[in-house]
Amino acid sequence: MNQNTKHAAIIVGHPMGAVKEQSADLYATKMAEQGFVALSVDLAFWGGSAGEPRNAVSPDLYAETFSAAVDYLGTRPFVDRERIGVIGICGSGGFAVSAAKIDPRLKAIATISMYDMGAANRNGLRHGRSLEQRKAAIREAAEQRDAEAAGGETKYTSGTVHELTEKSTPIEREFYEFYRTPRGEFTPRGASPLATTHPTLSSNVKFMNFYPFNDIETISPRPMLFVTGETAHSREFSEDAYRRAAEPKELLVVPGAGHVDLYDRTDRIPFDRLTVFFTQNLK
Repeated sequence: MNQNTKHAAIIVGHPMGAVKEQSADLYATKMAEQGFVALSVDLAFWGGSAGEPRNAVSPDLYAETFSAAVDYLGTRPFVDRERIGVIGICGSGGFAVSAAKIDPRLKAIATISMYDMGAANRNGLRHGRSLEQRKAAIREAAEQRDAEAAGGETKYTSGTVHELTEKSTPIEREFYEFYRTPRGEFTPRGASPLATTHPTLSSNVKFMNFYPFNDIETISPRPMLFVTGETAHSREFSEDAYRRAAEPKELLVVPGAGHVDLYDRTDRIPFDRLTVFFTQNLK
């Protein structure tokens, strides 16, 4: 790289509950090979980023992670401040959208296998969660706050299972194959592998107040690219965001790909389309 030249840059955010070494580093490496400065980041409370308690959910601070990355890149003499884009994978897709709504320095936004963590927690996939179930989760989180305030042990929720049984769902099996096998297994510094992908029970309820797609149309005229797999269980979120967003926008459905396929399957990830998108929009 010629460090005496100003380059376009791309920030890459990892899936919810993961760390940058899981998927984000791959995307950053591939985009760097195409001539972009690329920065993969750990969300606040995860991986190498600061924040206590570990694995805490804070959608505002997750979005802030992307703006802080813009701050940092803007101090690099080889980065053009006016040519910074973002790739958000899974949950980071929603966090990147949330950041872009209030940070116009993000000039082009791409999401991969995006999850709207707010809708997923409020309604479940395909609206499979009832209001009663939602309220039960809220009560459980409140009770856990009381327990921890009294000195009780931190508890964790959701995330990837640690063993498969005959009753394991296809989605559980899909995530297990990535996070609990050598394919994507990674232990963050100072953390237990048992904690990866598991947010704290008392904080996960904060996603109930997270609405990343509200006002998404205000990001226009900055371009947005939503990439999802044809068979991805998360496809509904990319389609919802695309429907609400204003032009210029594009929905790219990858034939035969599932949700986790787009984390690391280089034969399925459309790096060529990402390269064209950012080359055209970070001129």
